Amino acid sequence: MIEMFDERIVATGRLPLFGFFVAFMVTFVLTRVNVRLIRADVRWWFRNVKAGDVHIHHVVFGVVLMLMGGVASLAVPDAYVGLDLAAAVVFGMGSALVLDEFALILHLSDVYWTEKGRASVDAVFVAMAVTGLLLLGIRPLGYEGIAPDPGTGLITRVYVASLAVNLVLAVVTLLKGKIWTGLLGLFVPALLIFGAIRVARPGSPWSRWRYDPGSRRYQRAVRRETRLRRPLIRAKIWVQEFIAGRHDLIPPELLQRRTEATERARRRKLARAAARAERRAERRAERGRARRAERRAARRAAARAQREAVERAERNAAARAHREAAARARRRTLSRVRGQTGSRLRTRAASARRARGRAHGDEPPSGEQPPAQAPELSP
Repeated sequence: MIEMFDERIVATGRLPLFGFFVAFMVTFVLTRVNVRLIRADVRWWFRNVKAGDVHIHHVVFGVVLMLMGGVASLAVPDAYVGLDLAAAVVFGMGSALVLDEFALILHLSDVYWTEKGRASVDAVFVAMAVTGLLLLGIRPLGYEGIAPDPGTGLITRVYVASLAVNLVLAVVTLLKGKIWTGLLGLFVPALLIFGAIRVARPGSPWSRWRYDPGSRRYQRAVRRETRLRRPLIRAKIWVQEFIAGRHDLIPPELLQRRTEATERARRRKLARAAARAERRAERRAERGRARRAERRAARRAAARAQREAVERAERNAAARAHREAAARARRRTLSRVRGQTGSRLRTRAASARRARGRAHGDEPPSGEQPPAQAPELSP
């Protein structure tokens, strides 16, 4: 094992790259363990680094370490392999800290534990894959072993042409949304041909530019995305969550939108409640006005009925008084008529008796005058 290491790593001058690779992986794993323990709020573990109220992300320390390692690697002479290795280790540690918060740099927002935070894990995996291929001796675009042709330069022209073709294929593959195929194709050019020929992913720029939503190529891309890529993406997410933790927090902008939506819903609810209360108040006011109008109408009707009753009673009383007066007048008239009639009858009776007495020779007593004859009343 040591001989193989000396032969493939030390002898080929890849020892600084190996140090970078190991430091990168170890730092990333330790960083993820640290942040997961901080997220779990373990009492005996560290807490977030803060300067007052400012949360200092570990990308800051990563930038500092990358600057130190990069400058040191440039300043150390080639003969000092140990110092060059130390500079590469420092640079690898800083690179791991920076790429672990790649999503924060990309979105300029703290999306570490959100769905967008998976971009950091993807960037770390890409860096590990590229560094691992370089350690295996695979060069991008196959530049190793190519030397200028001192004769006609045909080999150089062929190499430049193939390099240009590979770069074009790599750009096309990346535009089709196949990031891993495009990056790995820089080391294995056959993958670039495969990625450039196949249909693009549905959400890629190539699909937006070249595929109509109802075209057969777009439908075929959707079917392949559902049938082939979705299971691979789920497996990749499972591996990422196993290593780096679950990215299940709500993004800050989505949380802000939800907060604003909740506030708008609360305001709409309050507005609807105020409108309902206003309508209820209006209905109560209308009912109150209607009741008051009914009471006023009832009072007016009662007063009118009372006036009518009083007027009717007065008319009845006047009618009774008139009838009673008429009855009294009739009674007085009748009594007067009866008295006069009785007088006439008595007078007539007396006259008749005197007439009968004279007829029989009877004289009225001395000193007795015959009664005066009452005048006859016209009927």
